[in-house]
Amino acid sequence: MIDANTSLFGLIGNPVAHSLSPVMHNQAFAAAGCNAVYVALKVTDPGSALNGIRALNFKGLSVTLPHKVAVMEYLDEIDEAAKRIGAVNTIVNNNGKLSGFNTDCQGAIKALRVRTSIEGKSIAIIGAGGAARAIGFGLTTAGGHLTILNRTRTNGEQLAADLQADFLPLDECRPNRYDILINTTPIGMHPDTNATPLANNLLSKEMVVMDIVYNPLHTRLLKDAAARGCRIINGVDMFVFQGAHQFELWTGQKAPVGVMQNAVLQALQTKEI
Repeated sequence: MIDANTSLFGLIGNPVAHSLSPVMHNQAFAAAGCNAVYVALKVTDPGSALNGIRALNFKGLSVTLPHKVAVMEYLDEIDEAAKRIGAVNTIVNNNGKLSGFNTDCQGAIKALRVRTSIEGKSIAIIGAGGAARAIGFGLTTAGGHLTILNRTRTNGEQLAADLQADFLPLDECRPNRYDILINTTPIGMHPDTNATPLANNLLSKEMVVMDIVYNPLHTRLLKDAAARGCRIINGVDMFVFQGAHQFELWTGQKAPVGVMQNAVLQALQTKEI
């Protein structure tokens, strides 16, 4: 029931039509008994949008591409980890004071730790964008030995320098070099589901392979990795764990993680997005 007391939450980005955040968060609010609603908002001007959020008294926001960096200049305060990462994906509105956080980092680390340890492992991240930056920060903080693999040398070298990690051009990657491999690029995302960022002969059965793409649930990279005997981690785990932390920042309640995961999996199985 939506009424005058319903708390407003939302996602800002462009595009947003494909996002499963509304499905996940609305079912979480319902399960937790919160009088709240979450909507996806296509936004091209993040500064004006945040002024509107204050005026309309939205209680919190998720932030997706391309605004995770741009929103930072419009916030009143930014969590120390988000500052170090250089990106914000979560905003909390406390009586008009907007605070920024990054839950992508925690979501990825938790998803990995369900399946494997991180400390001392040799880890490769494919990509050099905002997600790579957030996940890379978490991995180095957790004691992993990180290499950035990227097609564009300039971007990859810059991120590696920022994270005090190694850099290697993606086309120079060799098999059996890494314990954990993480794809942070959109390669393989619906509708281009036959694409993969890495040839399957570079995968070995000793590796843990994670893809942050969650639509499709099993990307070409993960299918190839499973066929080679690797342990695989799909993008739903990170997506749900980062969303659960958002929920807790917004509400102060423990997130119904199982409900959130089931909502996403059901949507992926029943909706053509």
